[in-house]
Amino acid sequence: MSADTVEQVLQCALSELTTRFVTQANPVPAGLLEALDADPRAGAQALARRIRSRQEKNRAEGQRLRKLLRFETELWEQGHTHIAGVDEAGMAPLAGPVVAAAAVLPKGFRLKGLDDSKKILDAEKRESLAEAIKRDAVAWAVGRAEVEEIDRINIYHAGLLAMRRAVEGLSVKPDHLLVDARTVPECSVPQRGIIKGDALSLSIAAASILAKTTRDRWMAELDAQYPGYGLAAHKGYPTPQHLQVLREKGVLPIHRRSFAPVREALGLPTGSPPSALQAELFPVAPSRTVVKS
Repeated sequence: MSADTVEQVLQCALSELTTRFVTQANPVPAGLLEALDADPRAGAQALARRIRSRQEKNRAEGQRLRKLLRFETELWEQGHTHIAGVDEAGMAPLAGPVVAAAAVLPKGFRLKGLDDSKKILDAEKRESLAEAIKRDAVAWAVGRAEVEEIDRINIYHAGLLAMRRAVEGLSVKPDHLLVDARTVPECSVPQRGIIKGDALSLSIAAASILAKTTRDRWMAELDAQYPGYGLAAHKGYPTPQHLQVLREKGVLPIHRRSFAPVREALGLPTGSPPSALQAELFPVAPSRTVVKS
């Protein structure tokens, strides 16, 4: 840009320039930073430093996202088009279903801030990312395994079952799967299990966000159905508060009877699998898979 254009920009108040180039992150005209450096006002020089700091953060975020796409990029270069990341949420809780998600991202997908759901502590940010993933993904789906299934086949296999249901729910058949730590059983699609994949693959990270936010919403619904247990707050995880209310108020139908703290609250042995009688207390519910693409 010409010097006159930079001069015109510099006629704006520093507060307006801060909004434009820091808050809104608009493109910075060539020569503006140098002009701010030369400006005798301390506020102008501080603004130049803030703009440079934002630019550096943006570059670092771009590099991070490119690194998270290295598995996908390798597959895209091999001619694969639809690569699905797969992950689950809810393996450790004492209550509620285990939920998995599958996400097929468009080639070269970028979403600022997308990361492993466990690293994103702000629930609103997770929801915002989930909405962006749903909006821009080629396809996505979630699947779940119910509490009765968890107790019958164990939590590990129930997590795999939820993953398979998520993959089967995709409206577009993937060419390849990238799965967090495991591989999906009874699935003919070529796949690769990646240890700590939710922190190493953007597609798996997207799936982790979808699985986490979906399960959190379902636990909030269960909280309304079973008030007083704090399900919306602890999401079924074995927090001290959850363990205390479990002892005080008793076990719900949505508690996993194959988990030791629940069995202890029921007065059952904790060192052996649930008995056939206990399994009969709660008939198997129809499996559900929620799909959106």
